Amino acid sequence: MHAETDNSISEVLRELALVFLKIGLTGFGGPPAHLAMMEDECVNSRRWLTRERFLDFLGAINLLPGPNSTEMAIYLGYARGGWAGLVLGGVCFIAPSAILVIALAWAYVRFGALPQMNAFLYAVKPVIIAIIARALWRYAVSALKTPLLAAIAVAAAVAGYFSPHPIWLLAAAALVGAAFEAMRRRPRDLRAALVFLLPASAAAAPAVGLASIFFYFLKIGSVLFGSGYVLVAFLRSDLVDRWHWVTNAQLLDAVAVGQVTPGPISTAATFLGYLLAGPVGALVATIAMFLPAFVYVAISEPLVRALRRSRIAGAALDGVIAGSVALIAVVTIQLGRAALLDVPTILIFLVSFAILTWTRLNSAWLILAAGVIGLLVLRS
Repeated sequence: MHAETDNSISEVLRELALVFLKIGLTGFGGPPAHLAMMEDECVNSRRWLTRERFLDFLGAINLLPGPNSTEMAIYLGYARGGWAGLVLGGVCFIAPSAILVIALAWAYVRFGALPQMNAFLYAVKPVIIAIIARALWRYAVSALKTPLLAAIAVAAAVAGYFSPHPIWLLAAAALVGAAFEAMRRRPRDLRAALVFLLPASAAAAPAVGLASIFFYFLKIGSVLFGSGYVLVAFLRSDLVDRWHWVTNAQLLDAVAVGQVTPGPISTAATFLGYLLAGPVGALVATIAMFLPAFVYVAISEPLVRALRRSRIAGAALDGVIAGSVALIAVVTIQLGRAALLDVPTILIFLVSFAILTWTRLNSAWLILAAGVIGLLVLRS
């Protein structure tokens, strides 16, 4: 009987691993595509859980910091296979993209100076700006639900353009949102609204090393609310402006790799880790970036219930999301100056934005098409 139980558990975990490896290998299109694939595989096809429970998980990941689709994979792994499934679901979803990104980072370091690679990236970078700009528009429409949230976003964008650190902008946005709600409710509830902002301490500029890479990406993974493109704002503020670990061009290339590969966009951290410290740096950055997601999911059940009960906590989170919209807007402008250099790049940006707006073409195909155009037409 014990052997039968062990075999049954092994079969469940094997099936779970295969499902999330498949999604990790084929999940182009970012979190919306990932979530749709997970619902189709785990709810519609295999009936591991009900759609109602899937929606409960969806609500939970929107309340937690970290990459949403990765957290959903972790939740679904836990629902299907317990604690072993929690780890296996997340790892199998992340691993295919991380391995592919490491391979691309190796090629980038080895061949990035070739004229062909420069032509490819020259044409791809305006597409990345168009992708971020389109995501900004969709995100703003859904997130800025009230005049107060719109005002928070505008104020944060103005402040962010003049270089306050993104963490402090998000903290201030949370405080403003919570304070307005607290005027109508009990002020002591304000403490609950700030529970996820505790890790948001400032850091002095460290030397590049495995420890500094690990703790930096661990911090970012711990406080990253909102769209995956908020990650770009954090990375630019720290790695480009403050510490000069990478350039604007390298950051754009990292985002491009995150877009053109399947799986979570946050594997841009893997690419940057490789640039900073080779394969070991890529592994360290990947572990640090995604580790908080596993921890948050493991401990989230009581926290999510508490946040749902507290209107002030919800208002603080709405403020964080409004601040995230502002950060994406600022980084779009800043990186746009590095990518939109002349008439051809501006045309590529405008055409890409129109295609993303009016069609359902996967952004990965648009990136590849632009790169081919760069190789064939713009190489001179």
